[in-house]
Amino acid sequence: MNTPLRVAATLSLAVLLGGGGYWAGTNDLGRRLGLHVVEQALATPAASMAAPTGAVIYYRHPDGLPKFSATPTNAEDGRPFVAVHASEDASFVDAAPKPVEENAAMASSGTAPSKGKLLYYRNPMGLPDTSKVPKKDSMGMDYIPVYEGDQGDASTVKVSLGKLQRTGVKTAIAEMASISRKIQVPGTVALDERLVSIISMRTDSFVDDVADVTTGDHIHKGEKLFRFYSREIATAASEYAAGRNDARGNGDAGSALRLKNLGVPQEVIDAIGNTRQVPPSISYVAPRNGIVLERMATTGMMAKPGDVLFRIADISNVWVMADVPEYDLASVRNGAEVNVSIRSLPGRAFRGVVDLIYPQVDMQTRTTKVRIELPNPDGVLLANMYADVEIETGAPKPVVSVPNSAIVDTGDRQIVFIAKGDGQFEPKDVKLGVRGEDQTEIIKGVDAGDKVVVAANFLLDAESNLNSALSAMTSEEAKP
Repeated sequence: MNTPLRVAATLSLAVLLGGGGYWAGTNDLGRRLGLHVVEQALATPAASMAAPTGAVIYYRHPDGLPKFSATPTNAEDGRPFVAVHASEDASFVDAAPKPVEENAAMASSGTAPSKGKLLYYRNPMGLPDTSKVPKKDSMGMDYIPVYEGDQGDASTVKVSLGKLQRTGVKTAIAEMASISRKIQVPGTVALDERLVSIISMRTDSFVDDVADVTTGDHIHKGEKLFRFYSREIATAASEYAAGRNDARGNGDAGSALRLKNLGVPQEVIDAIGNTRQVPPSISYVAPRNGIVLERMATTGMMAKPGDVLFRIADISNVWVMADVPEYDLASVRNGAEVNVSIRSLPGRAFRGVVDLIYPQVDMQTRTTKVRIELPNPDGVLLANMYADVEIETGAPKPVVSVPNSAIVDTGDRQIVFIAKGDGQFEPKDVKLGVRGEDQTEIIKGVDAGDKVVVAANFLLDAESNLNSALSAMTSEEAKP
């Protein structure tokens, strides 16, 4: 048999077999003959896969390669890219919106959905646009139905698990902690006013001799400064020396008190009482250790009452006067620890405490003087040195605190989002206290143990504002 005849015979046989199988299937021949027909274990793709719906989102490579296109195009071998519809794209939401036809049928039939009463449809892109009936936006996306149970108090935000992962929402626990931060301000070294002595005469006196000390010299307590003669002091000293043997005693006390009031040192008064002799001149000694800030005494001068002859300062303790801005005053307290570095003494650090916060604000700089007391045993800190001051501020006792990033500050109000679980977040107006480097004190609005949002909370704030606006718009529409 030649080749054409073989092909014709084969085709005829295939037609007969196919027709016979079709007739057997339609007439249920297998069941009539008692044969057990095994059903297909696998369904065809057409039966197992639903037809794609929605607009075409993008086009993908026919072989599944990571190549995509926003417009129709062809692969290298000429095959067209496969269109991907909205229903075929990966979705992270809890459930896909119902088709417009289903929503329309539901609205026309008047049956309420299982989630609650259908209130309105909102724009899928988050725009402040609502509709009472189902519709699509300019990109062909279905408006999202909003049910009565979804609104809550209009400001509560509900986010699906997929959105939480995509937006990067993170939470932290509000806890009891001691909040502290450092305020860095400039300052200058000043003398301790309580350790400055002024030496002056209380009666007309003649200065006979002045010690070899000048301004800036270090002197010690009891060191001789000058000698002087005063007629009034000599008269009182004579009366005191003459009255030592009297039995009255009142005269002795009166003369000694008079000498003391005239500025005669106690050592000189005791010497007069013991020797019963009046010295021709009296020595005046340094009342404390320190440095000579001012020397006005000269040999042979006449000093009148009130004239300053020496000014001596003890620099074993000094002050640092820091200028703290007005907005930081609430964080500074008496007794707070301070670190001071002197610009002319690099590498050295001094520790002190806040001794006084001055009760006034400078009108020009809007700063307040804060006095810091520093020990200066080696005398390296000198008056008017420039200093960099670092003040430890904050609440000494543990307080309710949250991370700084948890606070959304709009200027008019401060908000913290509380995680309620199941993707629900509630905004809370809070009253802030001390703000530290990492945490902020919450005086009112948040309790210890609350879970607060610390990342992507600005997105929740935008969503909360949108919900409030939509709720207000719906309320207006509902009014007659």
